[in-house]
Amino acid sequence: MAAGTISMPRIAILGGGIGGLAAAAFLNCQGFPATVYEQAPRLAEVGAGLVIAPNAGRRLRELGAFEYLRERAVRLGTGWEFRRWEDGRILSAENLETACLDLYGEHTYTAHRADLLAAIRSRVPADSVELGRKCVGLDRHGDAYRIHFADGASVEADIVIGADGVHSIVRGTIFGSAPATYSGTCAFRALVPADRAPDFARRPTQTLWIGPGHHLVHYPISAGEYVNLVAFAPAGDYTVESWTATATEREFLAEFDGWDRRLTDLIRAAGTPGRWALLDRAPLTRWSDGGVTLLGDAAHPMFPFFAQGAAQAIEDAAALARCLTADRDDPAAALRRYERLRIPRTTRLQAVSHSRSHINHLPDGPEQRARDAAFAAEDPLVANGWIYGYDLDDAVARG
Repeated sequence: MAAGTISMPRIAILGGGIGGLAAAAFLNCQGFPATVYEQAPRLAEVGAGLVIAPNAGRRLRELGAFEYLRERAVRLGTGWEFRRWEDGRILSAENLETACLDLYGEHTYTAHRADLLAAIRSRVPADSVELGRKCVGLDRHGDAYRIHFADGASVEADIVIGADGVHSIVRGTIFGSAPATYSGTCAFRALVPADRAPDFARRPTQTLWIGPGHHLVHYPISAGEYVNLVAFAPAGDYTVESWTATATEREFLAEFDGWDRRLTDLIRAAGTPGRWALLDRAPLTRWSDGGVTLLGDAAHPMFPFFAQGAAQAIEDAAALARCLTADRDDPAAALRRYERLRIPRTTRLQAVSHSRSHINHLPDGPEQRARDAAFAAEDPLVANGWIYGYDLDDAVARG
């Protein structure tokens, strides 16, 4: 081994969300024990849904987590569709029943975030997760790193993975604190019990309603027990970035006044919605410094308009494990390779997710009509092949 390297590094993962647990699971599969330090007293995800696109589904199968998840996930058979805001006219539709499998070797699913977290957690050794461990600082300690927790305890690690989200302590320690900028957009979210949701919302379809300054997405999750609802609107002076903040039904309805009645009926069935501001963060050009690196939202927070946030965290985790396996005797070199491999792809996804808000929110007029015509002519499943067909092993081999 090269000077200063170690045969079995002590790996600390800060953050027990989807990305942090996926990192622990993939590393464990490669023979690298790792400890996850999570600040919360229990592992949980807020009540929200997500899309498991083929690129994420393939990684979950590789991990052995897919069978656990499949009982609760919903396979998008009738697919996805774009609808016009005022009358629900279908602008574009895609049947995913066979197309995803034929093109990308996997179906597309929707799931509750908690179900995905539990599926990944099932592949992590029980004794490798420590709860109630809030990181408040990180510093160099000889050839290793010392992690400091709010309760006064500390631990040492040779490799530190910051999977601690958009407000990452690790990112702030490595690169300094760069304030987020105001995007001018906020999101509303809610879960609608299936027995209160209209029939059209219970179909195994991801439906996007688009209109001036706003759009709304809904799809079933939790084996069809709920309909996940997330909507985007101008934020005004609202700047709270928290998954626990709430709005009122009246505020939610006011944003979609005049939209198709079916949609406003769905909003009424949702009860009290959550609300959070979308803050903007510029892509990083580096994720790693020595034996410290970033993963998931800590590395590349992105607007949710391509539904790839969780998928990219899972890809990060799989890529990191492969890079450490390939450069087992030189972890710092492995982390540099990992960031070279991942930054171009995640930066591109950050950019297209950012631009999508403009496309979805066009006011009625010539540009909107041109967009609708393009939607009708385009096959988005094929057009986004660079996302869904991503070959991680080929990328690692070339990187």
